[in-house]
Amino acid sequence: MSERTPILDTQDGYGLVTRILHWALAVLILWQLTGMGFKLLLGDSAVTNFFRGHHGDLGAAIFVLAVARVAWAVAMRNRRPSHGNALQRIAVKAGHGALYALIVFVPLAAILRAIGGTRGFAPFGIELAAPREVPVEWMVNLGNALHGEAGWVMAALIAGHVAMVALHEGVLRDGTLRKMAGRA
Repeated sequence: MSERTPILDTQDGYGLVTRILHWALAVLILWQLTGMGFKLLLGDSAVTNFFRGHHGDLGAAIFVLAVARVAWAVAMRNRRPSHGNALQRIAVKAGHGALYALIVFVPLAAILRAIGGTRGFAPFGIELAAPREVPVEWMVNLGNALHGEAGWVMAALIAGHVAMVALHEGVLRDGTLRKMAGRA
């Protein structure tokens, strides 16, 4: 007889909502970063276009999921598993805080650029901001300056996040991955 997965986080593991938000964001962000990696390596190619064909739509979805993830993390902050000693807790909170900030900020910069640009903003064909005849320069310039660069900083933080999971699983053997995978 198997136990039901809790919806809410517990001291023993992350609940269903946290895990769905985490893994959905992981897949979507990996897809986006893969597309941008192919763009750098191959330029405009069929492979690049396959991954980047819905970059803006997926970025909007990432933004919505990221805001939900941050709100849910705040709501669950006192229910979550422990992250070890005081220094470890500070490091984990700082790392997750930086990740959350960038996961919200990167698509927000692109959304700002789209709203201020001449094409408008219509994720999945739903017009949220009409096209403009004249761009709002500060919005476009800010989005152009920050979106890509912040995306690569986020990629580096994600790589560090994955490395820490490997450390926890391979060296510390403390079940960190099982808590997020739902097998705790």
